[in-house]
Amino acid sequence: MADRIQMKNPIAELDGDEMTRVLWALVKEKLLLPYVDLKTEYYDLELMSREASGDSVTLDSAKAIQRLGVGVKCATITSNAARKVEYNLKNLFPSPNGTIRAILDGTVFRKPITVTCVKPSVSTWEKPIVVGRHAYGDQYKASEMSIPGRGKVEIVYTPEDGSGEKRITLAEMKGAGIVQGIHNLDESIRNFARSCFLYALDEKLPIWFATKDTISKIYDGRFKELFNQIYETEFREKCSAAGLTYFYTLIDDAAARMVKSAGGFLWACQNYDGDIMSDLVASAAGSVAMMTSVLVSPSGAVEYEAAHGTVQQHYYRWRKGEKTSTNPIALIFAWTGALAKRAELDNTPSLGAFAKKLEETTLRTVEEGDMTGDLARLANPAPPRILNSWEFVEAIKKRLDA
Repeated sequence: MADRIQMKNPIAELDGDEMTRVLWALVKEKLLLPYVDLKTEYYDLELMSREASGDSVTLDSAKAIQRLGVGVKCATITSNAARKVEYNLKNLFPSPNGTIRAILDGTVFRKPITVTCVKPSVSTWEKPIVVGRHAYGDQYKASEMSIPGRGKVEIVYTPEDGSGEKRITLAEMKGAGIVQGIHNLDESIRNFARSCFLYALDEKLPIWFATKDTISKIYDGRFKELFNQIYETEFREKCSAAGLTYFYTLIDDAAARMVKSAGGFLWACQNYDGDIMSDLVASAAGSVAMMTSVLVSPSGAVEYEAAHGTVQQHYYRWRKGEKTSTNPIALIFAWTGALAKRAELDNTPSLGAFAKKLEETTLRTVEEGDMTGDLARLANPAPPRILNSWEFVEAIKKRLDA
């Protein structure tokens, strides 16, 4: 093990839940530790660890990403009523992703991982569509209330300087129901726009942005206004010089255009829209387990993660002793992304070369006919057999060692 690639500085490692936690350990054991002297600052974001710490472990992990500059995150459970019963929880803490994204105030860029043997479900797509998801506010920082009966619900703004209070009626409730209040910040929206234009210039992609400002005239209208302001004042000339266009439309029109496009653009979305559309694009491109996800903070800190969830049903089967065919590629690419970024910041080219080699070897493994069930159902030609996750990782390792 003395000849393993050395790291100068650690990355923040955020472990997670269920099947992805199982695969996280497998990927480290088989594809990382034999080749890299892995240096990480470890944070366990497994559900019961968050419960035991009062969710302080999530806050600490976000601060570690800020401090170290690079983080890598496993998928985590977002607790809800069903999970509260299943795990006998005392609290329902917010989404760990939402908490981390709020602290880092970044933009999430999600790009499909493509292989030659799997064609997109959308026949017109020739190039990957990258989804840029604003990662602050909206439903993910919402305040909610269950309303027991008839009455008035208001939104009240009390200025810090003690000047005149503002209030509007949200709803005249005619009976029991529910309400939700969401917010965003001008500076976060501006950072979102800047991140998208910088990413597009770096990747040489035209930019789409879409909201529903015809309905949400103030909230979505503000997104449209600030995004356009940043384009006009900071990026119009740069985009023009690079031959890149900026296109604004309504979100429903963008969705309709997207499925008839050739792809090859950055689609900037608000938080909730980006959550949905990135999964749609990933699935249509092949599999939700075939998408990279990187959170870029205005501070320069970067967090890499799998775009998918914890694969709950596979975990239940694994607990019964079954070797499931769960695709670990997005988890592998989360690690390679983080290692490549660490290598870039620390000027350690051997680490960056290993990250690239592992990505190329993973894709070659699939293209040579060794793959998990989600890809086997789509591949042409079809593979001779479906590998379980452990067999698939071993197939990658065999090629790495060769």
